[in-house]
Amino acid sequence: MSRYRPRDSSAIPNRSRGAAAGSPGANPPGVPSDTFEGPGPPAPPVRLLDQVRDRVRRLGLAKRTEEAYVGWVRRFILANAKRHPRDMGGVEVEAFLTILASRHNVAPSTQNQALSALLFLYREVLHQHLPWMESIQRAKKPARLPVVLSRDEVAALLGHLAGLHALQAGLLYGSGLRLMECIRLRVQDIDFTRLEIIVRHGKGGKDRRTMLPRSLAPSLQAQVEEVRRLHTADLAAGFGEVWLPHALSRKLPRAGRDFGWQYVFAARSRSVDPRSGVVRRHHVDEESLQRAVSRAARVAGIEKRVTCHALRHSFATHLLESGYDIRTIQELLGHADLATTQIYTHVLNRGGRGVRSPLDPG
Repeated sequence: MSRYRPRDSSAIPNRSRGAAAGSPGANPPGVPSDTFEGPGPPAPPVRLLDQVRDRVRRLGLAKRTEEAYVGWVRRFILANAKRHPRDMGGVEVEAFLTILASRHNVAPSTQNQALSALLFLYREVLHQHLPWMESIQRAKKPARLPVVLSRDEVAALLGHLAGLHALQAGLLYGSGLRLMECIRLRVQDIDFTRLEIIVRHGKGGKDRRTMLPRSLAPSLQAQVEEVRRLHTADLAAGFGEVWLPHALSRKLPRAGRDFGWQYVFAARSRSVDPRSGVVRRHHVDEESLQRAVSRAARVAGIEKRVTCHALRHSFATHLLESGYDIRTIQELLGHADLATTQIYTHVLNRGGRGVRSPLDPG
């Protein structure tokens, strides 16, 4: 006859025994002891730079603005021995801007960008609206005339460009596009029938229309067909999505795969979106065109500081020389203020009234 031996109580798991009612480790009534985990650990605090990023994205600002603001906030903190900006104020901001001007000799526009980043930090992230924020003066930008190429210089410059770079530079000069407006063109923004280009989300978030040079239409159509080939291959490989602005990716889930949304100047390879981690085909790097234009200017022997924006300046100036109305040019350029467009009348050295020098014969 076998004897019954009770099990050692120490071998019984804690979840079976539970804690005594009213004891510190007891679970609430009605909650099984093996399912109640208690309050979780507190969430770690969000880093200040991440707060800046989140606020920039919440307001829908550009990725480049995000990078610039985060960079300036980081430099401001490091310049003040890693003190938290909450513990600093106008004195430190003024000292930082002074160092940028006197020691680092940065341009007034750079000083103003740094100030904008710091004001954004205090107003939008730290939610501080203090009197000193209104009293800080921005650096005065000198009034400079834009670099404008002659028609012969433009022809020489474009003659030393080939392939995609020649097409892109032709659009900068022939349509008056800014560099990133050209690089970010979408297939659906080109109307070959009307010979028009729609610029979406230009400077200031504004849309506008401008002309498509008839001489560039065949090359641009060939580029669109090349993008179609790449997009078809991407779809076959399980990709084919492109980045969409704002909340369009949620409102129109399939729009990112539509051909009309693809970039006209699509990159040769797919890449990972740094924000979402999604693999997409983005547009080409703008620095490639910048380097090509600078190189072409050197080879052509142009002794001016030629940038991509000089082609846009030349577009406006040559239209004025041809007698087009300045308000029409303002609309094509997308200037909010007519005074911005009027600077090209000074480039012509004749003002708006066509004044002739008294030294020249009548």
